[in-house]
Amino acid sequence: MKPRHKRAAIIVGGLATIAVAAALILNAFQSNLVFFFTPSQVLAGEAPKARTFRVGGLVKTGTVHRNNLTVDFIVTDTVKEVPVSYTGILPDLFREGKGVVAQGTLGDDGRFIAAEVLAKHDENYMPPEAQHAVDQAHKTAKTLK
Repeated sequence: MKPRHKRAAIIVGGLATIAVAAALILNAFQSNLVFFFTPSQVLAGEAPKARTFRVGGLVKTGTVHRNNLTVDFIVTDTVKEVPVSYTGILPDLFREGKGVVAQGTLGDDGRFIAAEVLAKHDENYMPPEAQHAVDQAHKTAKTLK
């Protein structure tokens, strides 16, 4: 084999290796990508049916019901509401009327089955996604009136 052919084979092999590595990395990113949706977007059908996503807003006052480790509550963006069911230990700062982001999947009955619940970490904090969702809902509600 001539040196020129060896060099070409090494270059082609290197490019093929880089392409395979890039494809594997992009596939890993795609499978771990989790999008955020508001309750209004979830009820409008914008959220994926068979994939994990996050829903966020405020925990509606008076809707938290505990049964051992299973907790049912409603997340609202002040316009629409999504029922959430979570089995596990909630964060210490989880409260009614406060911001929350839940990650999980949407059940066939429209109930969001959360695998993880994130709550605010101080008196004035709300997760940025949840704050944006509430602000957008307020703007939408004002334009509808």
